[in-house]
Amino acid sequence: MSSHGFAGLRRARSRGAVALLYAIAAVVVLALLAVIAVPVAAAMGGAIGAAPAPAVSQTSSPAASATPAAPRPTETTATPPSPTAAAPPTTPPPASTPDAQAARAALERLETVDGRSITRYYREAFGQAWYDQDRNGCDTRNDILRRDLTQTVIKEGTGGCKVLSGVLEDVYTGTTVNFVSGKDTSVLVQIDHVVPLSWAWRHGAESWSEDDLRAFANDPLNLLASVGSVNQSKSDSGPGEWMPPSAAAHCFYAQRYIAVLAKWRLGVEPADRSALETALETCR
Repeated sequence: MSSHGFAGLRRARSRGAVALLYAIAAVVVLALLAVIAVPVAAAMGGAIGAAPAPAVSQTSSPAASATPAAPRPTETTATPPSPTAAAPPTTPPPASTPDAQAARAALERLETVDGRSITRYYREAFGQAWYDQDRNGCDTRNDILRRDLTQTVIKEGTGGCKVLSGVLEDVYTGTTVNFVSGKDTSVLVQIDHVVPLSWAWRHGAESWSEDDLRAFANDPLNLLASVGSVNQSKSDSGPGEWMPPSAAAHCFYAQRYIAVLAKWRLGVEPADRSALETALETCR
């Protein structure tokens, strides 16, 4: 073999050795990268997987976040209020006293009528004003004054009948009135027909006998001493049109009104029935 042949062989062997070394180095580098990549990937994977954890704790725990989420309406409005926290009622409860319960039951039994009469009302049909119905020697007006007034002074020689003066604690207004009998002063205290005569006439009284009409006009249950101006303002109005000026008197007035209607079997129209029911709700 010539010198040129040996030289070419040595160069070929040298290039082959270098290529082998490069291949070996590449394998080593790949192996090292594979070894290093496993813990790095695990570390990175752990960090990535742990990231959502704080968000879960924020939504699952009401105290975990400094910025609370917006309230959901269904959680606040759908919960009924506690009975103990409710505000006290602004209106009185339904009548619960024994007298009010009896009055309510009596009112329910009363006949409903339209409040119209066939014949015209006139005062004379009820007989003499303040007739001595109980035959005690005193007219009915003075009987009621003695019953309803305090500190009364009775005129001598009248058999204990005539009231000269006294003090009225007026139920309808809650005021105190000093009564003095006289031409210009007696009118300050009048006797009210709780159920007005004209009203009674339109609700059944027109068919009564003369005796019953007179007895009704002088029945102490249907009479009450009151302030004259208040009695005049009431006139012949029913409960649907008139109630005592003092709201504190509404319960008493309704009970008395119903008691008279029940005793005399008078009817009541819807508007008056409703007003009486409302007044009974003020009873305590």
